[in-house]
Amino acid sequence: PERAIDGAFLMPIEDVFSIQGRGTVVTGRIERGIVRTGEELSIIGIKETIKTTCTGVEMFRKILDEGRAGENVGVLLRGTKRDEVERGQVLAKPGTITPHTKFESEVYVLGKDEGGRHTPFFKGYRPQFYFRTTDVTGACELPEGVEMVMPGDNVKLTVTLIAPIAMDEGLRFAIREGGRTVGAGV
Repeated sequence: PERAIDGAFLMPIEDVFSIQGRGTVVTGRIERGIVRTGEELSIIGIKETIKTTCTGVEMFRKILDEGRAGENVGVLLRGTKRDEVERGQVLAKPGTITPHTKFESEVYVLGKDEGGRHTPFFKGYRPQFYFRTTDVTGACELPEGVEMVMPGDNVKLTVTLIAPIAMDEGLRFAIREGGRTVGAGV
C-alpha cells in the first residue's frame, strides 16, 4: 500500500520509556509524514496538549536523523517527563490534529452471529471506544426519534468521551464491551 509519507507527521504512542541520561522515548508506528531531529512536536490527547522537541529517532538500535510513515520507531523527546506521556496519545506536527471529546459517527453494531451483542442498547449506553492504541469510555446519544439500536444495525451516534482523543475526519474506531468488539465506526 501507498505509505502516507506526504501527510503531516502523526504517530500514535504505544509505549513510553525513560532512558537514564537521555530523557524520555516514545515508541510507535508512524502513521503519516516524516519526523526529523530538531523538530518541534505536540503530544495530544487524554491530557493537556504539551509541546516537545524531537532530539533523535531510533530504529533497530540505530540513531537516525528521521523516521518515516510505516516505520516502527522510538522518538527521543527533550524536556518531557515520563509521567507526562501515555499510550493512547499521539505525537504530531503542531497544529495539524486536535483533541476532541465529542464527535459524530457512523457505526455498525455487530450482530449476535458476528460475536456482537445479543440485545439492543439504548440512549446513554457507555461502552469503550478503541482509537489507534487505547480505549476511552464514551456515552452515546441516539438520533432523534430512535429509541434503541439492535445488533446488526447501522446508526449515526453522537459520542461524548470522558477524555479527549486526537482525531480528524474519517478516523476509524472499534466499540468494545468487556474486551470484546461489539461495533465498528468512523
